[in-house]
Amino acid sequence: MRWRRDVRQFRTDTVDEALVTECLSTLSLAPSVGLSEPWRVIRVRTDAMRLKAIENFEAANARALQGYAGERAATYAKLKLSGMHDAPEHLAIFCDDATDKGAGLGAATMPEMRRYSVVGAITLMWLHARTHGLGLGWVSILDPDQLTRDLDVPEGWHLVAYLCLGWPKDVSLTPELETKGWEARAARLHVEDR
Repeated sequence: MRWRRDVRQFRTDTVDEALVTECLSTLSLAPSVGLSEPWRVIRVRTDAMRLKAIENFEAANARALQGYAGERAATYAKLKLSGMHDAPEHLAIFCDDATDKGAGLGAATMPEMRRYSVVGAITLMWLHARTHGLGLGWVSILDPDQLTRDLDVPEGWHLVAYLCLGWPKDVSLTPELETKGWEARAARLHVEDR
């Protein structure tokens, strides 16, 4: 569970197609609101499409850096926040907010539950990938609207995650953001009784 951490340092070795398919198939085992199964996956495989995604990340990362100053900006500039250049597999995971599957059960009052369902499915896939020694990195510094346009997805699909999948360069139980001094893990879980 602790080695589930976000991976940004990948070896460039390919991942066997059967193993990629197996990891993706775990999505269908996840619970979803109303059994809507709203996850939609695009494997970003062409060099041209990957380059667009990388350029998207680089532009968003430059904008994000401008939001910091002083020592925090210097630390941010040194962080490796994406494994997009080396990871052999790129996955864009969308939520189909317009799906008829599930007939709206649970989503009528809380439509965000479909997207939460997608996140739950990603977590299940992430843990499964780890059992095979694979690492997963979630690239959250992107312009999702631009990526959605670049990938030409159907209307009603909303980006939940851009993931890099592959063999990690190293094994560590400590998140890289912690080792680089960005943030420390909370000492305890915040729980209240009411």
